[in-house]
Amino acid sequence: MSLKNSDTAGSTQLESAVFSRRRLLNWFRVNRRDYPWRKSLSPYSVWVSEVMLQQTVVAAVVGHYRRWMERFPSIESLAGAEVEEVTRLWEGLGYYSRARNLHKAARIVVTDYRGRLPDDIVELRKLPGIGEYTAAAIMSLAFGKPYPVLDANVRRVMQRVLLIREWDKKAESRVRGSLAALIPQRKPGEFNEALME
Repeated sequence: MSLKNSDTAGSTQLESAVFSRRRLLNWFRVNRRDYPWRKSLSPYSVWVSEVMLQQTVVAAVVGHYRRWMERFPSIESLAGAEVEEVTRLWEGLGYYSRARNLHKAARIVVTDYRGRLPDDIVELRKLPGIGEYTAAAIMSLAFGKPYPVLDANVRRVMQRVLLIREWDKKAESRVRGSLAALIPQRKPGEFNEALME
């Protein structure tokens, strides 16, 4: 699964990586974990789960996610709630600015986007609390658009695959370029989930 480190080995790297992509997706189809947020890949459910999973262990998120979706099953229900209720339901996940940003963004989505998360990455990034990673996750998982995600897990995997020892701007640029070349046009969200898992 290792790839050559030379920039001149581009086609060889890509061929090896495509083979690895196939193996990765086959592995994921057999071994994927059964999380509640994988039952519905609506833009809203992807958004909520991705925000909850930021800097939080998966085990802590499962129960919170279920309770959240029972109380706020839609963007409209979240937008219509008081911020105190939103932060109260968030208790135990920490980083309360994430909950406040979800609430604030839900109100903007209801007002400016007729209650639907935009399927344009530039528009998504304008919403409070949606950064590069979260926008890419929503675009790939919910909208099926080939935007690669780069979190700590993906970074570790790609550093091993590309034999990168030190992480710096050059390494990050190289990994982003490789991910952009590898992500499939069909089911890009599955590729992203497989890499993260």
